[in-house]
Amino acid sequence: MFRFRLSSARAWRNVVTAISALVDEAVFNIDPEVLRVRAMDPSHVAMVDLEWRKEAFDEYACDKPLSLGININDMLKLLRRVGEDEVLDLYLDEAAAKLFLKFSGKYIRTFSMATLDITGEEIPALKVTFNTKARLTTKCLLQTVEDAATISDNIRFEATQEKLTMGAQGDMGTFSVDLDRSSEALLDLQVKEPSKATFSLNFLSQIVKAAAPSSDIVTIEFSTNIPIKLSFEIPQGRLEYVVAPYIE
Repeated sequence: MFRFRLSSARAWRNVVTAISALVDEAVFNIDPEVLRVRAMDPSHVAMVDLEWRKEAFDEYACDKPLSLGININDMLKLLRRVGEDEVLDLYLDEAAAKLFLKFSGKYIRTFSMATLDITGEEIPALKVTFNTKARLTTKCLLQTVEDAATISDNIRFEATQEKLTMGAQGDMGTFSVDLDRSSEALLDLQVKEPSKATFSLNFLSQIVKAAAPSSDIVTIEFSTNIPIKLSFEIPQGRLEYVVAPYIE
């Protein structure tokens, strides 16, 4: 048995949207305490790692550990029908292999969708020591990756003790944004040693755009030419992404 209730159906839509940045299908690993998704994009360049504890829900019930295969795109089609103030009740009919989504507002609407018979690959957690850790507003990062995308397909991160710089260079020209310690958008900056690395905007743009509705604050961790980790702050859980560096 598995079911939950959220007083804001949009909160679930935002979480599913965040997963959709990298995968079309995902396995949700659920137990009585927490809901988890860890998945990699088909090219194995980027990973999403979501954990949402039962305290995040208005009601949450799960009597045994289970794994649910879900078509993310199909679920988003249903969740795009969510109204402004609707409540979501989601529950599993295990015998029928179906999920039911009930939206309650001015009236009650119920959708069902089949679960998928898929097995998630075992993906180990990233174990890397980062030299730079920067906490900034998601709004700033979103605008930065969108600005960089007008110039290039890649974005470069550089950090010193004094500031974090993000920039791009292409045939059209250059772009850069400097966040020093006095910047309102930069909430914290820790640098063990100067670091710089370049990443594909094809992944970062999708990730930041998809995660932005769920989180106002993001922590970026990176070192020279190793994967970057983005941790978006969400209530009663965590939403993290890892992206491999772009090496010319």
